[in-house]
Order: sequence, then C-alpha cells, then structure tokens
Amino acid sequence: MSRARGALCRACLALAAALAALLLLPLPPPLSRAPVPAPTRAPAPTRAPTPDPGPRAPPARPAASPLLRPDDVFIAVKTTRKNHGPRLGLLLRTWISRARRQAVSPQTFIFTDGDDPELQLQGGSHVVNTNCSAVHTRQALCCKMSVEYDKFIESGRKWFCHVDDDNYVNSEGLLQLLATFSPSQDVYLGRPSLDHPIEATERVQEGGTVTTVKFWFATGGAGFCLSRGLALKMSPWASLGSFMSTAERVRLPDDCTVGYIVEGLLGARLLHSSLFHSHLENLQRLPPNSVLQQVTLSYGGPENPQNVVNVAGGFSREQDPTRFKSIHCLLYPDTDWCPARKQDDLASR
Repeated sequence: MSRARGALCRACLALAAALAALLLLPLPPPLSRAPVPAPTRAPAPTRAPTPDPGPRAPPARPAASPLLRPDDVFIAVKTTRKNHGPRLGLLLRTWISRARRQAVSPQTFIFTDGDDPELQLQGGSHVVNTNCSAVHTRQALCCKMSVEYDKFIESGRKWFCHVDDDNYVNSEGLLQLLATFSPSQDVYLGRPSLDHPIEATERVQEGGTVTTVKFWFATGGAGFCLSRGLALKMSPWASLGSFMSTAERVRLPDDCTVGYIVEGLLGARLLHSSLFHSHLENLQRLPPNSVLQQVTLSYGGPENPQNVVNVAGGFSREQDPTRFKSIHCLLYPDTDWCPARKQDDLASR
C-alpha cells in the first residue's frame, strides 16, 4: 500500500515538472489579422455650376396712365333758340372760345332746338339741332338729353359732361377733377340741388305695377359728368330714344331721369361734389379766393340778378353783370380783350 502511494506521488511530481517546463517555453507571436477596410460612402452627387446671371434688371413698373386730354371729354351745352344771342354769345366769347382756330373748342358741343346759320357757321358740326320742342317741359328736356347721350356714345370719348347755357366751365379744373377717376369705372359726378334723395313713383308697363323708388340726382343746372363705362351700362334705358320712355316711367325731367337710371336701375351712386354750382344756390357765399378753383359757376336770372360770385376783376358790375368775363380774364389773362390785371386781381387768386 505504501509502495503504491509512493509511486503515485512520484508520478504526480513528474507531471508537475513537465508542466513547469512547458510554462517556461516562449509563447509564439500572435497571428496578424488583415485590417478591415473602412466602409466607403457613395460620392455625393455634384450639381452643374449655375451660370452667373449678372446684375438683375429692376422689376417692371406699370405703365403710367396717360394724361387726360381735352378731346377725351365731351361737354354738352344745352340751350334753346331764343338764347342764341347774348346768353350763348357770352359762353362763346369766354370759356368755349379757348380753341384758337375755331369758335367752338373740340371738346364742346352745343345742343339747341332751332336752326341758326350764324351759329352753325361758328361751330360747324359742334352745333347740333336736336329738333326737339323749344318749350321748357320735361318731355322737351328729355328729348335733348337723349340726343346728347347718343352723340356722346357715337363720339367714343371717355367722359360725358352736361352743362346749361348759364354755366361757366373751368375746363382745366374739369380735366384735373376727371383725371382722378377711371373712365372705365362707374362714375357719376355732380351736385344735388336737394339735401335728400328724391322719391318717385315708378310705373312698369309690362305688369302694370307701381312702386316707389328713392335716388340721388345731380342737378343739370350745375352740370354733371358720367364716365364712359357707366354711360355704356345705361344704354338699355338711354340709347336711341329709350331715354324718353324711361323718363315716362318716373315722369321726371332729364337730370332726374339720369339719376334714376344710375342709382335706381343700375345701383351705382352719385359722387357729390361741391365744385359744381348752379343759380339755385346763393353764389355770393362762395369765398372769393376759391372761385377760380371751382369747376362750374353760374349766375342768377332776371328774377335774381344779384346772385353772382363775388370776384374782383377788370370789369365793373355794369360791364360784367354775370362776372363771367372777370372770371375768364383771371383764368386766361392772355385773352386779347381782357384789360391789364391789377395787383389786387393777383391777390384774389
């Protein structure tokens, strides 16, 4: 038993010695591993170089609106045969005569009710005999307005302005006023003679119905203007004699009928302007320093001769009872018959 244990111990010692010898041997170098290549990225797409456009052009500006010219405006002067003397003659000598080579300026047309060879010689085709009655009735007034409207549409002009033969028209002031509007828009410009809309009874023949309609209208005695765009819309009720039948629906005179068509039928609106004046207002209340800025002026008739604007000038009240000659010479001092202006005339401007 002891021999066996001794042999086992010797075997264990021999094994331990062998293991120790192995541990003392040098270790082989570690195996080298091939380097792992780094992942490659796909090349970024390249854009073609943008050519240099050079300096940018400034943005296009809208074309400027052309200036309104005198022949863009159709001014209709309503008169009657018995007024062809001093009354119409005063207009021909003053504001109508600004054209150098003809008595009637290219923008002005005279609508009357009787032949007058002398007037026709002065105005030529700008004098229109409407062949309407000379009686001052609503039918006769509407007859003339109907002819005025048709002549304007035929002319192709941008603006229609109606005045009476007792109005002075400041043509330059009128152009400046109209130039602030577009003729293609709905523009009805003038001065009411009332401080409230008129109320009229409307009779429709088709159904025999009767209704009440309210609308503003610009008095013809102060003058009024219509854009071509609005005038064309009025055509079903105003052109080729329709104006007179439309007037019969409300049984009102010419200027009221214009307001009825514009406001009552088309739904447009009158633009109230204080620059238009008639003999129905107190003209003496107009400040003297504002007279030359007005578009139309007027004067009182035989029943009220003192109703004139208060303006200084080179003519006395006896020489110029309407004050139209004084106004004209202040506006156009180069007129050959105007007296030399004084310093106080200059101050009144």
